[in-house]
Amino acid sequence: MEVLRAQLQSPKIAALAGLIVGLVIGWFVIGWGIWPVEWTDAAPADLQQGWKEDYLRMAIDSYSLYPDQQKAQMRWQGLGPDAEELLAIVEQSPGPYPEAVNNFRQAVGAAAAAGAPPSGGEALPGGTGETGEIPLPGEAPAATEEAKSGLASGTIILALCGVVALLAVAVAAYFFLFRSRSLPKVLSPAAQAQEITRMAEPTDFSARGELPPMSQFMTTYMLGDDLFDDSFSIDSPSGEFLGECGVGISEPIGVGEPKKVAAFEIWLFDKNDIQTVTKVLMSSHAYQDAALRERLTTKGEPFLAEAGAEMYLETATLRLVARVVDMAYGTDGKAPPNSFFERLTLELAVWQK
Repeated sequence: MEVLRAQLQSPKIAALAGLIVGLVIGWFVIGWGIWPVEWTDAAPADLQQGWKEDYLRMAIDSYSLYPDQQKAQMRWQGLGPDAEELLAIVEQSPGPYPEAVNNFRQAVGAAAAAGAPPSGGEALPGGTGETGEIPLPGEAPAATEEAKSGLASGTIILALCGVVALLAVAVAAYFFLFRSRSLPKVLSPAAQAQEITRMAEPTDFSARGELPPMSQFMTTYMLGDDLFDDSFSIDSPSGEFLGECGVGISEPIGVGEPKKVAAFEIWLFDKNDIQTVTKVLMSSHAYQDAALRERLTTKGEPFLAEAGAEMYLETATLRLVARVVDMAYGTDGKAPPNSFFERLTLELAVWQK
């Protein structure tokens, strides 16, 4: 939960989470559940081919009962580009009333002969007039008070959706422009270590009356960086590779995560030597534990970690001074006092013999 809470403090992650939640609520809950889309008043041209033919036959029947030439032409044109083809199909199979089909052909013949383009999708006007004619499917009846009320409700809903969208944009802008400046950034242990290393002051060996080192490195361990293992290439002023040095976790203490590091290995490799020299930097508790110190001796000479302490490692052609720049022990209520490191900053300076 703590990790999730820390992640949600990031403006980008919070905005992304809000976008996903908004899409789920808007699309599935509102769009599909509360106010699903309903298609109404489709034009005859939008029907399937079989239904278009049925519509045309109903228009012919309607014309035979109520011979309104203008309405017949509008209904025929409402079938779109397929109108002439559909009328030809009906003429081939007129049923029991071929005369009605011929009359309808004559009624719409003026429009067909003149090449009047079918409207192809506009809802046809209709409604019950003085003749008592019932509008065909696809023809919108006269507007009623209920329809007007529904239209007003739809307008209100669209307005509310617009307001919600504007609020969402405002919240996102607030997070990106303002909250991102005020919320503390949650850095990983490795990132915190890099920042500490960047601010650490290297030793001025010239002020101590010594020759400046050929290579000088700084590294920091922070509790939680369980993969800490830092290494550096040692090169001559001309760029020739001479060896490597570094520091890594040697011995954790206790169980659980993150690792509680009680000792580090500091090592020096010389390409002109046959072995790698190692020393073990130990916490106060580990150094005083005779059995643990004895066991770690197999990895290298043990050395007690103290702020400002210096260790010396030498090979055939290289000499390294490892200085404890800064350190702090961690506490968790379970491990012995001064048993594991909360923070450790080391400086590695290398000279060529």
